[in-house]
Amino acid sequence: MSQPGPLPDRPAGAAVRLRDDVVLVTGAGRGIGRAIALRCASEGARLVLAGRSLAPLEEVAGEVRAAGAEALVVSADVRDAGSTAAMAGRALEEFGRVDVLVANSGIAGPTAPLWEVSPEEWEETHAVNVRGVFLSCRAVLPSMIERRSGAVVVVGSMSGKRPLAKRTAYASSKTALIGLTRSLAWETGPFGVRVNLISPGPVSGLRLDAVQSAQAELSGRPVAEVRAEHLRNSPLHRLVSPEQVADTVVFLSCAESAAVSGEDLNVSAGATMY
Repeated sequence: MSQPGPLPDRPAGAAVRLRDDVVLVTGAGRGIGRAIALRCASEGARLVLAGRSLAPLEEVAGEVRAAGAEALVVSADVRDAGSTAAMAGRALEEFGRVDVLVANSGIAGPTAPLWEVSPEEWEETHAVNVRGVFLSCRAVLPSMIERRSGAVVVVGSMSGKRPLAKRTAYASSKTALIGLTRSLAWETGPFGVRVNLISPGPVSGLRLDAVQSAQAELSGRPVAEVRAEHLRNSPLHRLVSPEQVADTVVFLSCAESAAVSGEDLNVSAGATMY
């Protein structure tokens, strides 16, 4: 987890883009989820922080509250229909509505050739990364449809669109989110609800460090060489920060993107351009 710090600074005089909006973030306790929560709070949102591990969620909630924003911590396992229904119910009970769902929960899955991936590893990766998005949307969307207003932002990966050897479970789960997002945008559009996907490139942090270490061990190469390869894949020769993904979430959540739905927006430092 990144070290706790103040909410991101906003330019002087800038409008608050999510004032009083209720934003539910799954997987909010660390990494990208934490950055999204803090960024949305800085834009005036009220946060529902959901995830399996309560300690990191409470930590993030403390940062949000210290800056004067509201935060509700909810224990939720996105793999479980009852748990996601309870998550949505708790948010509605506390705030009366959910304006934005950020379906961010995800796991990296195994790093191995497909024939060495166990069925259990495959199923767990898809249970969190695909079923989790399905169940989170299924739990939250009825209230948005009833209000005829809302936005869903799904956090995917550029790995859903370009080859990633020895990461088939993860890549296939992220590819599934593209079809889910596009189809769901058509289903919810008549009710005033927008659905979009963000496909980040390699995001700096502990998860990427672990993936790079596993790739290095599997290929017999130094970790530094694997890291350099990731940088070479970007025309900007850089990784993506969690905060840059969070900035994109804010854009897709607010009125500035009112005409954007069904999109798959790359935040990859140019590593993916389609």
